[in-house]
Amino acid sequence: MQEGVWAADRRALTVGLVATITLVAFEALAVGTVMPLVARELGGLELYGWAFSGFFLGNLVGIVAAGGAIDRGGLRPPLAAGLALFGVGLLIGGLAPSMPVLVLGRIVQGAGAGAVPAVAYVAIRRAYPEATRPKMFAILSTAWVVPGLLGPAVAGWIGDHLTWRVVFLGLLPLLVAAATPALIALGRVPARPPAAAPPDPAGLDSALATRHGDRARLVRAILVACGAGLLLAASTTSSVVIGGAFAVAGLVIGVPALAGLLPAGALRAAPGLPASVLTRGFLTFAYFGAQAYVPLALIEVRGTSATEAGLALTVSTLSWTAGSWTQAHRQAAWGPARLVTSGFALVLIGVIATALAVLSSVPIVGVAVTWGIAGFGMGLAYASLSLLVLAQADSREVGFATSALQLSDVLGTSIGTGAGGAVIAVAAATGASAATGIGLAFGLAVLVAASGLLLSRRLERGRVSTAQTAAAVP
Repeated sequence: MQEGVWAADRRALTVGLVATITLVAFEALAVGTVMPLVARELGGLELYGWAFSGFFLGNLVGIVAAGGAIDRGGLRPPLAAGLALFGVGLLIGGLAPSMPVLVLGRIVQGAGAGAVPAVAYVAIRRAYPEATRPKMFAILSTAWVVPGLLGPAVAGWIGDHLTWRVVFLGLLPLLVAAATPALIALGRVPARPPAAAPPDPAGLDSALATRHGDRARLVRAILVACGAGLLLAASTTSSVVIGGAFAVAGLVIGVPALAGLLPAGALRAAPGLPASVLTRGFLTFAYFGAQAYVPLALIEVRGTSATEAGLALTVSTLSWTAGSWTQAHRQAAWGPARLVTSGFALVLIGVIATALAVLSSVPIVGVAVTWGIAGFGMGLAYASLSLLVLAQADSREVGFATSALQLSDVLGTSIGTGAGGAVIAVAAATGASAATGIGLAFGLAVLVAASGLLLSRRLERGRVSTAQTAAAVP
């Protein structure tokens, strides 16, 4: 039997996994580009952030649900269910008559999209020889490059010349084309790993396993999503009493559930594994909490077209990839903790520079450059945090640790994008200009990035092995 990822017995699986990852990546980048046009047509600027945070709150629940389904009955059913939900979400979004309906579609999309990486990671563990897994992870990482090059530009052109609805509805035929080879190939992947399989040092088979049981973990994930949603709702309501009630309820519901899903001490940034998991949430909050509003700033403040606004997202995607490859080559010399600190510093610089650029007379190309700096910083820090978690987790709880990292990831993104939207909505309600609201949203991202930079000093310094480096390739 051939060992390569393109060997005859796994070629279809490779194609299917790459196709589904590419589709999700294209959707993520495309929707971000046209959202200013969506808000302009449907109104409801106060819900702009919910279009992003709703997706990731749904994603949080979908990830955990898919993990339990994988453990109970194989890979094909959860992927089929996930892609079906993703398609339903696309349909709801493309036909949405109002912003609340579009947000609902995004939540459904997110729940479905959560199954894709969960299935892909476990499929790699079960279907690919150990020597080929690093290459397969690299291929999946590269699957973001083409959407990064074409997604924002194509979506911008469609939004400018046709209608933003095509960005949603036009992906439905591609969804069928991507799902078919993946689902067929997954039918040949073992439903469970062989009983005699050696221990999995990367935790790929148990990445979504639970310390307390799948059902309890899913309930906690739902409670965390509800708690985060209540906190975001509290920040957008005009009533102080209602907002306060929402905030208290969100904390009461969400914090205890979150504590049960993270390593002990994570919420107080205890050094080592807890701090590494928490830091990832600060990283995604800072980056995505600003990126969601880069197109809005360019279109509404600078008066660019959606096509031009997509340029900044394209550059940042490519620079993220460049940063990922850079960190892979510098791990031995610097170690992951130093790379995380360097990455946070670049994200902080990139957010500040982009905020100044989108709100001044700097050429649009300058915005692409400044946001590219932030993307490069993400490339350095994101995978390095994965390496730290793999190195710090006990061998018996690698799955729990990587699952907690993924949770922190999604929650940081969701709250970051939602909080930025809430700041913009509050500014608009007080009569402030769009530029002021967007500037305040960038300011919030700056504060979180600076806090993350300080937090990164609590990470354990040291080196990781070559095997751990390969396992952490996204």
